[in-house]
Amino acid sequence: MHVHTVIVGAGPGGLACAGTLAKAGIQPLVLERKETVGPKVCAGGITWGGLISRVPKELAEKSFPEQYIRTPLQKICIKEPTPIIATVNRERLGQHMASTAVDAGAELRCGVMVRKIENGSLLLRNRADGKEEVLHFDYLVGADGSSSLVRRHLGLAAERLGIGINYQIPGDTGRMEWHLNTRQFGNGYAWIFPHATSISIGAYAAKETMDAGRLKKNLIDWAAGQGFDLRRHKARAEYINYDFRGWNFGRSFLVGDAAGLASGLTGEGIYPAILSGEEVARTIADASHSPAVMNSLIRNHARHSRMVKLSGKSRFLNAILAELVTLGLRSGMIRFNKLEMAV
Repeated sequence: MHVHTVIVGAGPGGLACAGTLAKAGIQPLVLERKETVGPKVCAGGITWGGLISRVPKELAEKSFPEQYIRTPLQKICIKEPTPIIATVNRERLGQHMASTAVDAGAELRCGVMVRKIENGSLLLRNRADGKEEVLHFDYLVGADGSSSLVRRHLGLAAERLGIGINYQIPGDTGRMEWHLNTRQFGNGYAWIFPHATSISIGAYAAKETMDAGRLKKNLIDWAAGQGFDLRRHKARAEYINYDFRGWNFGRSFLVGDAAGLASGLTGEGIYPAILSGEEVARTIADASHSPAVMNSLIRNHARHSRMVKLSGKSRFLNAILAELVTLGLRSGMIRFNKLEMAV
């Protein structure tokens, strides 16, 4: 079997790439190892500057024009006339994007594992019956997350990683909260994000500043102080790759987490994945396409990475930076959207 473009991974980046290619008249094939599209460890927050305006309103579970931020020394509330962040269900978002891509002309196959990548071909195995087949392609897009096989095939390591731990529990707090505490979360943060009928409670930190075991323990201890007993619920965790080393490799491309385009500062990954997927599709469809949008995304990513490196130098410096950024937000000298990956 031969296809023009094969996309490995049916996350937001892969599906955005597939839909954009299909609308350009190219029928891509999307391969997803899971049996269904959408589920992933994620707080489910999407920012106004980045993604809210591009997602159908019915997919937004709750929208928040107010953001509550806490540090050891400050408690602030940021208010905007329009929503700053909304929460979405990742599975519903994935299903919506999959339907959009397929309706445009893309082909989607779930339950398929890529066993080997060679020059111009993939060895696939069907998870249901174990049958193998060889697929030939002209273009290859890696949208297969932080442990990307396509990335490894290109010889790229992934050393700068973040850790995200999430609990989805029943209830509603009515407000969205961010908690910055160097002692508990290194240069990361904890969150409380209300969804339609549940609350996402979790923490994120750069792996170089805190290991997963310690982050989980600190999250459970912190949540108990907020009135949540997380020990009664199941944790889900995932690495987040922000080790960007390129996206265009001739006839092979990387998008989203596979490219290392998630934010090392906040863990934000949905918007960079979608944007990079669209830009890769436009580059495949038109070799003369300007990379201006991708370059802008890369600059924002580099800015976030510099802040991660600076804040990771010492706990004392990180604590000062957290208080200064919060003070800047409080005074209006820093706008919340300046902390986003939006371009």
